[in-house]
Amino acid sequence: MKELDINYVRSLFPAFSENELRENAFFENAGGSYTSCFVIDRLTRFYKSRKVQPYGFYNASELGGAEMDEARNRLAELMNIDPPCLSFGPSTSQNTYVIAQAFSQFYQENDAIIVTDQDHEANSGVWRRLESFGFEIREWKLNPDTGLLDIENLGKILDSNVRLVSFPHCSNIIGSPNNAKEICKIIKEVGAFACVDGVSYAPHGLPNIKDIGADIYLFSSYKTYGPHQGVMVIKEELAELLPNQGHYFNEKFLTKKFTPAGPDHAQIAACAGIIEYFDMLASHHGIKHSDAPSKVHKLFRDYEKKILQPLLDFVKAKNSARLLGPSDASKRAPTVALDLKCNSFEVAKKLSDFNILAGGDDFYAVRLLEALGVDMKHGALRISFVHYTKQEEVKAVIQALDEVL
Repeated sequence: MKELDINYVRSLFPAFSENELRENAFFENAGGSYTSCFVIDRLTRFYKSRKVQPYGFYNASELGGAEMDEARNRLAELMNIDPPCLSFGPSTSQNTYVIAQAFSQFYQENDAIIVTDQDHEANSGVWRRLESFGFEIREWKLNPDTGLLDIENLGKILDSNVRLVSFPHCSNIIGSPNNAKEICKIIKEVGAFACVDGVSYAPHGLPNIKDIGADIYLFSSYKTYGPHQGVMVIKEELAELLPNQGHYFNEKFLTKKFTPAGPDHAQIAACAGIIEYFDMLASHHGIKHSDAPSKVHKLFRDYEKKILQPLLDFVKAKNSARLLGPSDASKRAPTVALDLKCNSFEVAKKLSDFNILAGGDDFYAVRLLEALGVDMKHGALRISFVHYTKQEEVKAVIQALDEVL
């Protein structure tokens, strides 16, 4: 298989040609990626010529509905799920809130929910609040020395009273993917449901959800080169069990049951551009359509690992910075968080003087940072990239960090 053609990749992202952005190296991808030209074209077309109520009996309406269906069907095919299992919402935070509300009406005596302290708050706080509905909340704590979730520790708190386990596929700070398939298998052994937050994993390759075995899987399309939507997959058997969160007359439609706000027609339709982008990458690199999901994923990861390792080596040798998570690029996504013992926001501001766009904050991972002993007055500096980042840009961020740290 060919190596990733970085010049071709970047040619498909208009942001790299924009005056405000082209002179900068973008390292805030964990907060949201640039958008591919295919998504922008579809969004523009929808607003120009499809911005009517979809699924009607005139041409513009029929075309709008067809494009929304195309997005759902193509995303479902890539992730190896049935289309009715896929719901769209304004964000992953909104989707987790809605599904947690559904579980709040699903309580039985002695039910427990397991959450982690490694998660983004969107997939933690909503479940913790269900304690007020009677659920016992148990916490699967990370290893404070490594930041990782040790699977053997899950077994110590998992029993037949557990109704659901919520955990991240990949942390937005530690960057190390959890073995979601193995964890889901363990969860199923006690009859519980598995809710997997894939927001920080999906930008590096959309997963085969059927293979993972998750009952609920969530990610954000605006971090996977698309429009600002949250994507939620709910296994059909669970979706049918849970109470309706939408209009009462939509209860029989799985695609509407968990979207109380109603769909954003244009942004849903534009999500088909994500798959169009992946398909174009596959074709350009000589990958067969049937192999595209796994091989495009490998294409991304092989390239990311190659350009990530020098950054990890540099940070590991720097006394003024503590790397959070593994120092081996093969064991993490290119999301690199640093404990600097000083104000991370000010350091990020200094990096901008070098045309490096990074972030300093808690990144909605306060519980994780506190568990690792990070001073919350300082937060963490986060440098995150994806497959469209150039090797020269990683060299530039290393040089800039050497100046400011």
